[in-house]
Amino acid sequence: MAFWSSTSVFTSKVPRKILFMFTLSLSVTYLFYSLMSCYNSLQFPLQENYVFQGRLVTEETTFATLRGKLYSASQGFTEADRSALSSVREHAEAEQRTVEWIRTPASPTKPAFHTTVLEREHQEFSTTDSDLRVNCTSDYGEKKLPQAIIIGVKKGGTRALLEALRVHPDVRAVGNEPHFFDRNYEKGLDWYRDLMPSTLEGQITMEKTPSYFVTNHAPKRIHSMAKDIKLIIVVRNPVTRAISDYTQTLSKKPEIATFEVLAFKNRTLGLIDASWSALRIGIYALHLESWMQYFPLSQMHFVSGERLIVDPGGEMAKVQDFLGLKRIVTDKHFYFNKTKGFPCLKKAGGQQHSPMSGQIQRENSP
Repeated sequence: MAFWSSTSVFTSKVPRKILFMFTLSLSVTYLFYSLMSCYNSLQFPLQENYVFQGRLVTEETTFATLRGKLYSASQGFTEADRSALSSVREHAEAEQRTVEWIRTPASPTKPAFHTTVLEREHQEFSTTDSDLRVNCTSDYGEKKLPQAIIIGVKKGGTRALLEALRVHPDVRAVGNEPHFFDRNYEKGLDWYRDLMPSTLEGQITMEKTPSYFVTNHAPKRIHSMAKDIKLIIVVRNPVTRAISDYTQTLSKKPEIATFEVLAFKNRTLGLIDASWSALRIGIYALHLESWMQYFPLSQMHFVSGERLIVDPGGEMAKVQDFLGLKRIVTDKHFYFNKTKGFPCLKKAGGQQHSPMSGQIQRENSP
């Protein structure tokens, strides 16, 4: 009995020691691997999918997509993981800003080798600008240089035509006159493009600046930008156009001479002063010679300012055909204002839209 009792005590103590050591070993091992796993996740978050050997983006994704995935992935991480992801995101954004700064013409001059290396690294480790533009276009549209321009003429009805065209869903146009090819050409095409509204596939970009028609270097400059561009010219009776032009000037400068004094060199002999701008603009053939040196007549469309008043739907049909657009802007978009004697655009809900009539009246009234 004594023997059994001592043996029992011995055998009960041995398993307890073994069990304790075994448990301790497992705990230490588990703790070690847990610490290693934590360390790797903090130092290299999302390495497998997004960061590899210093590459900020893969060939299959754009920088914008990367930022979105990093943000969405971080929602399920711990605070430490979010901090690490934030560091990666900030580093990526810093590189993107650096690349954009290098490509900015106004940036300070740097050694050619330094610029070349940075651009090469950007090409190797990031997507191209064209990829970013395509990505942007699919969601928000893209700013493009105009495919059609209303180049003239002043006081012919250009504003009325532009407002009517802007009703068309496939036309996006600048509201103000950019005056790029006559006053702001030194600012460059990037500046000009940035003025344009964003367009989606199938839409065309337009602008109107009537002074282009009488600017000597405008045809060459526009041809250098786009050889196949479409040009629209709104013409009107030269005499009524000149009177309308003079009336506008008189409202701003009441002290100017009378129309007769400015228009004639010798009224007795009937000699007109063709150097006076109000008359010179109306010598359409003179200005067309410059344009026809660079563009064929097939790329020009002439709109009758008088017909635009009496038959706006008919004139708009011709313009839409010329631009390759479906005939959406028709007679139903206009109503005739008996009080003013001019057509007006209707609002989307079919209501009368007075600003159109006011603009037409200002451009076409003597």
